[in-house]
Amino acid sequence: MKIKTELQKDSLSVKIYSTRREMGESAAFMVAETICTLLDERERISMIFAAAPSQNEFLEALIAQPGIDWQRVIAFHMDEYIGLPADAPQGFGNFLKERIFDKVPFHEVHYLNGLADDPQQECVRYTELLNGFQPDIVCMGIGENTHIAFNDPHVANFNDPETVKVVDLDLSCRQQQVNDGCFTAIEEVPTHALTLTVPTLMRPASVFCMVPGLTKAWAVQKTLTQTVDQNYPSTALRQHPKAILFLDGESASLLNE
Repeated sequence: MKIKTELQKDSLSVKIYSTRREMGESAAFMVAETICTLLDERERISMIFAAAPSQNEFLEALIAQPGIDWQRVIAFHMDEYIGLPADAPQGFGNFLKERIFDKVPFHEVHYLNGLADDPQQECVRYTELLNGFQPDIVCMGIGENTHIAFNDPHVANFNDPETVKVVDLDLSCRQQQVNDGCFTAIEEVPTHALTLTVPTLMRPASVFCMVPGLTKAWAVQKTLTQTVDQNYPSTALRQHPKAILFLDGESASLLNE
């Protein structure tokens, strides 16, 4: 896909495309290249995926990429609501199951359990899995309030000692789920979730961040113009040595200001 504009902010590479489909296809091609390169070097790799409508075009294009030996890839996801019914379509594990986890033959898929009797113990279980597999690639987005995973500004910690933690969701984060069409009213959106922490998301060697849409324009602007700070969690991307931010014309629309 033809890149409309490229720019650099600190260590973060930014690629802007005319449409979200071009953005998704280009991101998928680059992720596929990275997967195949890593699989040339080792028997298995592991990846972390985000679940959000912003990832739809990317995920659709990724599963269509030729030449990926998915049977050598282990999958994780980065967050999950606490307390949603197991079959709720809004569940992030269910979202990814439908769009990628059941579409290609992963070696293993490890789900966060938002219905665990003890959420803290679920954090311990998932932490042990992540520490055991040491993910190589993160495929993520940015929330309307600049959150990454469910690290909203009031709970984000760039030096978090935890790998996975329980968080309460701020109002703007919960409203985004309504704006995205996942829930019909904010009262339906859970108030707490499990999330991988900021250091966990930034630990893998390659980070690909797909952020299309007009509703993300403010967050993109803050990501690239604010001082790197926990009040704007997505600014952490600017400190990663190998992160790429993929935008479309809408999400990049405030950058000229």
